[in-house]
Amino acid sequence: MLHFLYALLATARSSLKPQRELALENLALRQQLAILKRKTKRPKLTKADRAFWVALRRLWPDWQNALLIVKPQTVIGWHRKGFKLYWTWKSRKRTGRPPIDPEIRTLIRRIVRENPTWGAPRVHGELLMLGFEVGEATVSRYMPLRRKPPSQTWRAFLRNHTQDLVSIDFFVVPTATFRVLYVFLVLEHERRRIVHFNVTDGPSAQWTGQQLVNAFPDDSAPKYIIRDRDKTYGTNFVRRVRAMGIEQVLTAPRSPWQNPYCERVIGTLRRDCLDHVIVLGERHLRRILRKYLEYYHRSRTHLALDKDAPEPRKHESPDGGKSSHSRWSAGCIIATRDAQPERKSDSTRRRARA
Repeated sequence: MLHFLYALLATARSSLKPQRELALENLALRQQLAILKRKTKRPKLTKADRAFWVALRRLWPDWQNALLIVKPQTVIGWHRKGFKLYWTWKSRKRTGRPPIDPEIRTLIRRIVRENPTWGAPRVHGELLMLGFEVGEATVSRYMPLRRKPPSQTWRAFLRNHTQDLVSIDFFVVPTATFRVLYVFLVLEHERRRIVHFNVTDGPSAQWTGQQLVNAFPDDSAPKYIIRDRDKTYGTNFVRRVRAMGIEQVLTAPRSPWQNPYCERVIGTLRRDCLDHVIVLGERHLRRILRKYLEYYHRSRTHLALDKDAPEPRKHESPDGGKSSHSRWSAGCIIATRDAQPERKSDSTRRRARA
Protein backbone atom coordinates (compact mmCIF):
# COMPACT_ATOMS: atom_id res chain seq x y z
CA MET A 1 0.00 0.00 0.00
CA LEU A 2 2.87 2.39 0.88
CA HIS A 3 4.63 1.68 -2.40
CA PHE A 4 1.44 2.57 -4.25
CA LEU A 5 1.14 5.89 -2.38
CA TYR A 6 4.80 6.72 -3.13
CA ALA A 7 4.17 6.02 -6.82
CA LEU A 8 1.15 8.32 -6.85
CA LEU A 9 3.09 11.11 -5.15
CA ALA A 10 5.98 10.71 -7.63
CA THR A 11 3.54 10.87 -10.54
CA ALA A 12 1.92 14.00 -9.16
CA ARG A 13 5.30 15.64 -8.65
CA SER A 14 6.42 14.69 -12.15
CA SER A 15 3.34 16.30 -13.63
CA LEU A 16 4.44 19.62 -12.16
CA LYS A 17 7.96 19.42 -13.66
CA PRO A 18 8.88 21.12 -16.92
CA GLN A 19 8.82 19.03 -20.07
CA ARG A 20 12.64 19.19 -20.44
CA GLU A 21 13.26 17.65 -17.00
CA LEU A 22 10.70 14.91 -17.69
CA ALA A 23 12.47 14.02 -20.92
CA LEU A 24 15.87 13.86 -19.22
CA GLU A 25 14.51 11.74 -16.35
CA ASN A 26 12.86 9.38 -18.80
CA LEU A 27 16.15 9.10 -20.74
CA ALA A 28 18.12 8.32 -17.54
CA LEU A 29 15.70 5.60 -16.45
CA ARG A 30 15.63 4.01 -19.89
CA GLN A 31 19.45 3.92 -20.02
CA GLN A 32 19.63 2.14 -16.67
CA LEU A 33 16.97 -0.38 -17.76
CA ALA A 34 19.01 -1.11 -20.87
CA ILE A 35 22.06 -1.83 -18.69
CA LEU A 36 20.11 -4.16 -16.40
CA LYS A 37 18.69 -6.13 -19.35
CA ARG A 38 22.14 -7.20 -20.51
CA LYS A 39 22.61 -10.97 -20.34
CA THR A 40 25.10 -11.03 -17.45
CA LYS A 41 24.71 -11.74 -13.76
CA ARG A 42 26.38 -8.47 -12.88
CA PRO A 43 26.08 -5.91 -15.69
CA LYS A 44 29.33 -4.12 -16.50
CA LEU A 45 29.38 -0.48 -17.41
CA THR A 46 31.05 0.41 -20.68
CA LYS A 47 32.88 3.60 -21.55
CA ALA A 48 29.75 4.80 -23.36
CA ASP A 49 27.68 4.33 -20.18
CA ARG A 50 30.16 6.34 -18.14
CA ALA A 51 30.28 9.09 -20.78
CA PHE A 52 26.44 9.25 -20.77
CA TRP A 53 26.25 9.90 -17.03
CA VAL A 54 29.12 12.37 -17.06
CA ALA A 55 27.33 14.34 -19.80
CA LEU A 56 23.92 14.05 -18.03
CA ARG A 57 25.50 15.39 -14.84
CA ARG A 58 26.49 18.58 -16.67
CA LEU A 59 23.06 19.01 -18.32
CA TRP A 60 20.63 18.11 -15.52
CA PRO A 61 20.96 19.38 -11.92
CA ASP A 62 18.70 16.65 -10.46
CA TRP A 63 20.57 13.73 -12.04
CA GLN A 64 21.24 12.11 -8.64
CA ASN A 65 17.51 11.46 -8.03
CA ALA A 66 17.25 9.18 -11.07
CA LEU A 67 20.56 7.34 -10.47
CA LEU A 68 20.16 3.76 -9.24
CA ILE A 69 22.94 1.52 -10.63
CA VAL A 70 25.96 3.29 -9.04
CA LYS A 71 26.66 5.88 -6.37
CA PRO A 72 26.84 9.58 -7.22
CA GLN A 73 30.47 9.67 -6.02
CA THR A 74 31.32 7.13 -8.74
CA VAL A 75 29.99 9.41 -11.48
CA ILE A 76 31.97 12.31 -10.01
CA GLY A 77 35.11 10.16 -10.15
CA TRP A 78 34.41 9.37 -13.82
CA HIS A 79 34.10 13.07 -14.51
CA ARG A 80 37.47 13.86 -12.87
CA LYS A 81 39.17 11.09 -14.80
CA GLY A 82 37.71 12.40 -18.05
CA PHE A 83 38.94 15.88 -17.13
CA LYS A 84 42.51 14.55 -16.75
CA LEU A 85 42.33 12.70 -20.06
CA TYR A 86 41.00 15.80 -21.79
CA TRP A 87 43.83 18.02 -20.61
CA THR A 88 46.40 15.33 -21.37
CA TRP A 89 45.12 15.23 -24.92
CA LYS A 90 44.97 19.02 -25.18
CA SER A 91 48.54 19.53 -23.92
CA ARG A 92 50.09 16.79 -26.09
CA LYS A 93 51.77 19.44 -28.24
CA ARG A 94 54.53 20.98 -26.20
CA THR A 95 55.38 24.62 -26.51
CA GLY A 96 58.70 26.30 -25.93
CA ARG A 97 62.15 25.03 -26.90
CA PRO A 98 62.00 22.12 -29.41
CA PRO A 99 63.45 18.76 -28.31
CA ILE A 100 66.96 17.80 -29.37
CA ASP A 101 67.66 15.38 -32.17
CA PRO A 102 67.04 11.67 -31.32
CA GLU A 103 70.57 10.87 -32.51
CA ILE A 104 72.03 13.15 -29.82
CA ARG A 105 69.82 11.60 -27.14
CA THR A 106 70.99 8.13 -28.17
CA LEU A 107 74.61 9.32 -28.14
CA ILE A 108 74.24 10.76 -24.61
CA ARG A 109 72.88 7.46 -23.29
CA ARG A 110 75.64 5.53 -25.02
CA ILE A 111 78.39 7.74 -23.58
CA VAL A 112 76.96 7.38 -20.06
CA ARG A 113 76.56 3.61 -20.45
CA GLU A 114 80.13 3.09 -21.69
CA ASN A 115 81.63 5.59 -19.19
CA PRO A 116 79.69 5.06 -15.93
CA THR A 117 81.91 7.43 -13.92
CA TRP A 118 81.31 10.47 -16.15
CA GLY A 119 79.01 13.28 -15.06
CA ALA A 120 77.02 15.82 -17.07
CA PRO A 121 79.92 18.35 -17.45
CA ARG A 122 82.27 15.77 -18.91
CA VAL A 123 79.61 14.30 -21.24
CA HIS A 124 78.74 17.85 -22.34
CA GLY A 125 82.40 18.59 -23.06
CA GLU A 126 82.73 15.42 -25.12
CA LEU A 127 79.66 16.35 -27.18
CA LEU A 128 81.08 19.82 -27.84
CA MET A 129 84.34 18.27 -29.05
CA LEU A 130 82.31 16.05 -31.39
CA GLY A 131 80.59 19.11 -32.89
CA PHE A 132 77.17 18.93 -31.20
CA GLU A 133 75.95 22.29 -29.87
CA VAL A 134 73.83 21.40 -26.83
CA GLY A 135 73.55 22.85 -23.34
CA GLU A 136 74.83 21.17 -20.21
CA ALA A 137 71.34 21.33 -18.64
CA THR A 138 69.96 19.48 -21.67
CA VAL A 139 72.63 16.80 -21.33
CA SER A 140 71.82 16.42 -17.64
CA ARG A 141 68.10 16.02 -18.39
CA TYR A 142 68.62 13.24 -20.94
CA MET A 143 71.18 11.28 -18.90
CA PRO A 144 69.75 8.07 -17.38
CA LEU A 145 69.32 8.19 -13.61
CA ARG A 146 71.79 6.33 -11.39
CA ARG A 147 70.48 5.08 -8.08
CA LYS A 148 73.87 4.03 -6.74
CA PRO A 149 77.50 4.71 -7.69
CA PRO A 150 78.76 2.41 -10.45
CA SER A 151 81.12 -0.43 -9.66
CA GLN A 152 82.96 -2.87 -11.88
CA THR A 153 81.69 -6.40 -12.22
CA TRP A 154 83.53 -9.43 -10.87
CA ARG A 155 84.50 -10.47 -14.40
CA ALA A 156 85.90 -7.01 -15.11
CA PHE A 157 87.94 -7.15 -11.88
CA LEU A 158 89.48 -10.49 -12.89
CA ARG A 159 90.27 -9.20 -16.38
CA ASN A 160 91.75 -5.87 -15.25
CA HIS A 161 94.02 -7.37 -12.56
CA THR A 162 95.18 -10.55 -14.28
CA GLN A 163 98.87 -9.68 -13.99
CA ASP A 164 98.69 -8.93 -10.25
CA LEU A 165 96.24 -11.63 -9.22
CA VAL A 166 96.63 -15.14 -7.80
CA SER A 167 94.05 -17.46 -6.30
CA ILE A 168 94.34 -20.18 -3.68
CA ASP A 169 92.17 -23.12 -2.75
CA PHE A 170 92.11 -26.55 -1.13
CA PHE A 171 90.79 -29.82 -2.53
CA VAL A 172 90.72 -33.28 -0.97
CA VAL A 173 92.11 -36.58 -2.22
CA PRO A 174 91.21 -39.95 -0.62
CA THR A 175 93.94 -42.56 -0.19
CA ALA A 176 93.93 -46.34 -0.45
CA THR A 177 93.55 -46.58 3.34
CA PHE A 178 90.57 -44.15 3.33
CA ARG A 179 92.57 -41.24 4.72
CA VAL A 180 91.73 -37.77 3.45
CA LEU A 181 94.62 -35.62 2.22
CA TYR A 182 94.32 -31.89 1.55
CA VAL A 183 96.10 -30.35 -1.44
CA PHE A 184 96.80 -26.61 -1.28
CA LEU A 185 97.20 -24.79 -4.62
CA VAL A 186 98.49 -21.32 -5.50
CA LEU A 187 97.55 -20.39 -9.08
CA GLU A 188 98.90 -17.44 -11.06
CA HIS A 189 96.17 -16.04 -13.31
CA GLU A 190 98.26 -14.48 -16.08
CA ARG A 191 99.66 -17.77 -17.48
CA ARG A 192 97.52 -20.25 -15.48
CA ARG A 193 100.70 -21.43 -13.79
CA ILE A 194 100.60 -23.33 -10.48
CA VAL A 195 103.39 -21.55 -8.60
CA HIS A 196 103.16 -23.74 -5.48
CA PHE A 197 101.39 -26.77 -4.06
CA ASN A 198 101.70 -28.91 -0.96
CA VAL A 199 99.91 -31.81 0.74
CA THR A 200 98.86 -32.27 4.35
CA ASP A 201 96.38 -34.29 6.37
CA GLY A 202 95.54 -31.45 8.79
CA PRO A 203 95.64 -27.92 7.34
CA SER A 204 95.86 -25.01 9.76
CA ALA A 205 96.07 -21.24 9.44
CA GLN A 206 99.76 -21.20 10.37
CA TRP A 207 100.61 -23.98 7.88
CA THR A 208 98.64 -22.26 5.09
CA GLY A 209 100.34 -18.92 5.75
CA GLN A 210 103.76 -20.58 5.58
CA GLN A 211 102.87 -22.11 2.21
CA LEU A 212 102.12 -18.64 0.89
CA VAL A 213 105.52 -17.43 2.12
CA ASN A 214 107.19 -20.36 0.37
CA ALA A 215 105.33 -19.58 -2.84
CA PHE A 216 106.45 -15.92 -2.98
CA PRO A 217 109.91 -15.38 -1.50
CA ASP A 218 112.01 -12.22 -1.78
CA ASP A 219 109.27 -9.63 -2.16
CA SER A 220 107.65 -11.38 -5.14
CA ALA A 221 104.16 -11.37 -3.64
CA PRO A 222 101.25 -10.33 -5.88
CA LYS A 223 98.97 -7.38 -5.20
CA TYR A 224 95.72 -9.35 -4.83
CA ILE A 225 94.82 -12.86 -3.75
CA ILE A 226 91.42 -14.50 -4.19
CA ARG A 227 90.21 -17.01 -1.62
CA ASP A 228 86.97 -18.34 -0.20
CA ARG A 229 85.70 -17.97 3.38
CA ASP A 230 86.99 -21.30 4.70
CA LYS A 231 87.77 -21.28 8.43
CA THR A 232 91.21 -22.64 7.62
CA TYR A 233 92.25 -19.11 6.69
CA GLY A 234 92.30 -17.98 10.32
CA THR A 235 93.95 -15.16 12.21
CA ASN A 236 97.53 -16.35 11.66
CA PHE A 237 96.97 -16.59 7.92
CA VAL A 238 95.41 -13.12 7.72
CA ARG A 239 98.27 -11.61 9.73
CA ARG A 240 100.86 -13.27 7.48
CA VAL A 241 99.14 -12.06 4.31
CA ARG A 242 98.98 -8.47 5.57
CA ALA A 243 102.65 -8.58 6.47
CA MET A 244 103.42 -9.60 2.87
CA GLY A 245 101.49 -6.58 1.55
CA ILE A 246 98.81 -8.66 -0.18
CA GLU A 247 95.20 -7.50 -0.36
CA GLN A 248 92.68 -10.32 0.11
CA VAL A 249 89.61 -10.53 -2.12
CA LEU A 250 86.99 -12.80 -0.55
CA THR A 251 84.42 -14.58 -2.68
CA ALA A 252 80.76 -14.57 -1.71
CA PRO A 253 79.47 -17.53 0.36
CA ARG A 254 78.72 -20.61 -1.74
CA SER A 255 79.96 -18.95 -4.93
CA PRO A 256 82.78 -21.09 -6.39
CA TRP A 257 82.23 -19.39 -9.77
CA GLN A 258 83.94 -16.30 -8.32
CA ASN A 259 87.20 -18.29 -8.16
CA PRO A 260 86.85 -19.82 -11.64
CA TYR A 261 90.48 -20.32 -12.64
CA CYS A 262 91.42 -22.26 -9.52
CA GLU A 263 88.26 -24.35 -9.70
CA ARG A 264 89.02 -25.14 -13.34
CA VAL A 265 92.57 -26.24 -12.53
CA ILE A 266 91.32 -28.50 -9.73
CA GLY A 267 88.88 -30.11 -12.17
CA THR A 268 91.72 -30.59 -14.68
CA LEU A 269 93.91 -32.28 -12.05
CA ARG A 270 91.11 -34.68 -11.19
CA ARG A 271 90.04 -35.53 -14.74
CA ASP A 272 93.52 -35.82 -16.23
CA CYS A 273 95.39 -37.37 -13.34
CA LEU A 274 93.91 -38.22 -9.95
CA ASP A 275 90.81 -40.02 -11.23
CA HIS A 276 93.09 -42.63 -12.84
CA VAL A 277 95.35 -43.53 -9.91
CA ILE A 278 95.04 -44.81 -6.34
CA VAL A 279 96.99 -42.63 -3.91
CA LEU A 280 98.94 -44.48 -1.23
CA GLY A 281 100.05 -41.57 0.96
CA GLU A 282 101.39 -38.02 1.12
CA ARG A 283 104.73 -38.78 -0.53
CA HIS A 284 103.03 -40.73 -3.30
CA LEU A 285 100.58 -37.88 -3.95
CA ARG A 286 103.36 -35.28 -4.04
CA ARG A 287 105.29 -37.38 -6.52
CA ILE A 288 102.23 -37.83 -8.76
CA LEU A 289 101.38 -34.13 -8.74
CA ARG A 290 104.99 -33.10 -9.33
CA LYS A 291 105.17 -35.42 -12.32
CA TYR A 292 101.87 -34.19 -13.74
CA LEU A 293 102.68 -30.49 -13.23
CA GLU A 294 105.81 -30.89 -15.38
CA TYR A 295 103.52 -31.94 -18.21
CA TYR A 296 100.88 -29.34 -17.30
CA HIS A 297 103.31 -26.41 -17.43
CA ARG A 298 105.44 -27.45 -20.39
CA SER A 299 103.14 -29.32 -22.76
CA ARG A 300 99.43 -29.07 -21.98
CA THR A 301 97.68 -26.45 -24.10
CA HIS A 302 95.02 -24.08 -22.75
CA LEU A 303 92.16 -22.38 -24.57
CA ALA A 304 92.61 -19.22 -22.49
CA LEU A 305 96.25 -18.99 -23.62
CA ASP A 306 95.44 -19.23 -27.35
CA LYS A 307 96.10 -22.99 -27.18
CA ASP A 308 99.57 -22.55 -25.74
CA ALA A 309 101.11 -23.99 -22.57
CA PRO A 310 101.75 -21.96 -19.36
CA GLU A 311 105.43 -22.09 -20.29
CA PRO A 312 105.26 -21.08 -23.99
CA ARG A 313 106.01 -23.92 -26.39
CA LYS A 314 107.79 -23.66 -29.69
CA HIS A 315 106.03 -24.84 -32.82
CA GLU A 316 107.65 -28.08 -33.99
CA SER A 317 107.52 -29.98 -37.24
CA PRO A 318 105.75 -33.37 -37.38
CA ASP A 319 109.14 -35.12 -37.44
CA GLY A 320 110.42 -33.09 -34.53
CA GLY A 321 112.23 -36.02 -32.97
CA LYS A 322 112.13 -37.62 -29.58
CA SER A 323 112.08 -34.40 -27.57
CA SER A 324 108.44 -33.56 -28.23
CA HIS A 325 107.38 -37.17 -27.75
CA SER A 326 109.24 -37.39 -24.45
CA ARG A 327 107.56 -34.24 -23.16
CA TRP A 328 104.14 -35.57 -24.11
CA SER A 329 104.91 -38.91 -22.43
CA ALA A 330 105.59 -37.01 -19.19
CA GLY A 331 101.83 -36.79 -18.89
CA CYS A 332 101.35 -40.52 -19.28
CA ILE A 333 99.19 -40.48 -16.15
CA ILE A 334 96.39 -38.67 -17.96
CA ALA A 335 95.44 -41.58 -20.19
CA THR A 336 95.72 -45.35 -20.25
CA ARG A 337 97.27 -46.73 -23.41
CA ASP A 338 96.96 -50.34 -24.36
CA ALA A 339 100.31 -52.02 -24.70
CA GLN A 340 100.66 -53.78 -28.06
CA PRO A 341 102.49 -57.16 -27.99
CA GLU A 342 105.87 -57.02 -29.65
CA ARG A 343 106.32 -59.01 -32.84
CA LYS A 344 109.11 -61.57 -32.78
CA SER A 345 111.61 -61.57 -35.60
CA ASP A 346 111.93 -64.49 -38.00
CA SER A 347 115.26 -65.59 -36.50
CA THR A 348 113.77 -65.66 -33.02
CA ARG A 349 110.87 -67.81 -34.22
CA ARG A 350 113.28 -70.26 -35.94
CA ARG A 351 115.37 -70.63 -32.75
CA ALA A 352 112.20 -71.23 -30.79
CA ARG A 353 111.16 -74.06 -33.19
CA ALA A 354 114.60 -75.72 -32.99
